[in-house]
Amino acid sequence: MSTLPQLLQQHADRTPERLSQRHKCRGIWREFSFAKVQENVRELALGLHRLGMQRGETIAIIGENEPEHFWAEFAAQALGCKVVSLYPDLTAEEVAYVLEDSETVYLFAQDQEQVDKGLAIRDRLPLLRGIAYWDDTGMWSYREDVLRTVTGLQEEGRRLHREQPELYRAFLQEGKPDDIAVLSFTSGTTGKPKGVILSHKYLIDNAQRVIDATGAKPGMEYLTYIAPAWATEQIIGITLGVGLPFVVNFPEGPEQVLSNIRELAVEAMVFAPRQWESLASTMQARMLDAGKVSRRVYEWGLSVGHEVNVARLEGRPVSTRARLAFPLADALVLRPLRDQLGLTRLRIAGCGGSTMAPDVFRMFHAIGVPLRNIYGSTETGLLTMHQGDCYDLETVGHWLRAHPDADAPLEWQLTKEGELHIRGGTHFRGYYRRPDASAEKIVDGWFCTGDAVTRSERDELVFLERMSDLRRLASGESFPPQFVETRLRFSPFIKDIMTVGDATREFVVALINIDMNVVSRWAEEKNLSFSTFTDLSQKPEVGDLLRTEIQRVNSFLPAHARIRRFANFPKELDPDEGELTRTRKLRREFLEQRYAAVIDGLYAGADAVDIRIPVTYQDGRQGSLAAQVAIHDSETPAQRHGKAFVQRRVA
Repeated sequence: MSTLPQLLQQHADRTPERLSQRHKCRGIWREFSFAKVQENVRELALGLHRLGMQRGETIAIIGENEPEHFWAEFAAQALGCKVVSLYPDLTAEEVAYVLEDSETVYLFAQDQEQVDKGLAIRDRLPLLRGIAYWDDTGMWSYREDVLRTVTGLQEEGRRLHREQPELYRAFLQEGKPDDIAVLSFTSGTTGKPKGVILSHKYLIDNAQRVIDATGAKPGMEYLTYIAPAWATEQIIGITLGVGLPFVVNFPEGPEQVLSNIRELAVEAMVFAPRQWESLASTMQARMLDAGKVSRRVYEWGLSVGHEVNVARLEGRPVSTRARLAFPLADALVLRPLRDQLGLTRLRIAGCGGSTMAPDVFRMFHAIGVPLRNIYGSTETGLLTMHQGDCYDLETVGHWLRAHPDADAPLEWQLTKEGELHIRGGTHFRGYYRRPDASAEKIVDGWFCTGDAVTRSERDELVFLERMSDLRRLASGESFPPQFVETRLRFSPFIKDIMTVGDATREFVVALINIDMNVVSRWAEEKNLSFSTFTDLSQKPEVGDLLRTEIQRVNSFLPAHARIRRFANFPKELDPDEGELTRTRKLRREFLEQRYAAVIDGLYAGADAVDIRIPVTYQDGRQGSLAAQVAIHDSETPAQRHGKAFVQRRVA
């Protein structure tokens, strides 16, 4: 095995003119060969060496997915430094925590916004020696001594290379596969994030697992969009990008990603569930604006896609009628949908990070997109994935194979409580500066994932819930919150949902974060006037709309797990408020505390609750939101009366 910078050097030596990266900047696509990427990395590495960076120190990077982000990582690793990549929407306080915990000595920042975060906290970080930025827009008036540009740093590196042309390769040769490559911080759903220590060997092992499972080929076009702060992008975008290698495409920005996907028609990409759900909602929302005829054609084409593509996927026979109708449905509906979404050439489509409703998977498969689940954790790496042409969408797939040079083959076992334990492969090397936390997670050589899982009849792994999140009601019956929530998030009207229920409660209730874009379109179509998010979310008509969605999912659940009552959040959930993690997972304990009055009202039978909650505005000012939150039953009085009447007649 090699280190990542060594792999980059090998490609630059063997195929210097081969395309490595492509980035859209100010409307123009810039292309970088392996020789050009290697040159940029070498200059940055030698510039950092001139500043006194030492092997084993930590360098942090904050910004969107752009070539300079990747170059900075390779440059730091070439010197034997470890890298921390941060989510670009972290607050200054969150940045301070990660930089302090990881013992960061130097920070690469994308632009003025990210530089300001670094400057705001530098006095609290005695180890932080400087900040380099690569986008100088708006930076003309900054005079701080700790600042320098990436281009200036590279010029220092160029001068050093002219003086000592063999120095960079000497640094590369010191690298070993077991060296620490990355500190990847956990999402912190149950506490402060922890830095997971990942080696070059770990990254290459996991990249090989993906190659074996997907048949990925050198030269495939890959879209990098998920943040490198997430270990999955470290494995796929960075390691596969330089190791296989992919052609790594960087979108112009988060707002342009959908248009860039269509422009590129990439062959491989990985999104988190929220992003795939957003694509599905976009598709469904557009049909809300379509005329009746267009909508009927869309629904017909999608139903034929389900009858053919989804049936084949699930191993069911396809009717002759559906087979004959499919070419026309593909030409009129399915292929144009793939084209509109930029997914015409997509061969490797991955979804990872958390669970997603099988109905979303079925929708993409119906239009011809081979979306697959990926399951794993930062500590163990990628463990399972949907493989082959036939698999169960209710599962997270079959077991992956570790790299031949990994420490041992992957093994797994289930405890009597249903928790998944893992052994083998190239695991993480502990939590940075937390040996006690590392020891707690490993029992007799097995890593305790904390995930409740089971196996399907075809021996595929079924993820149920985090063990800590499984809830038991006062009746003694348990229910998995995520299982219910992922199925409700399939609704285009629901962006997030949190179910509530515990040993002190008799039934399940829910708090819903509506999708403002879709619900506002629906409201306009219904001539329903509204002013703000708060106003729209509390409309009785919106309550009726969501009641229908809840009843649809309730019909598939056992009686004790059904949602009895619900309320809509009066504001959008926001990671800056601590309501979501940076990977958009719910911070349940925090939300239950913040909205305790609403939850009490749901269980007390109230029709509405007055609340006042603190909010933080985009400019950093603190304020509060006062709102009356309407509470709804999942069944109307007429529906309850009708059920009671039927039960009496049956009796």
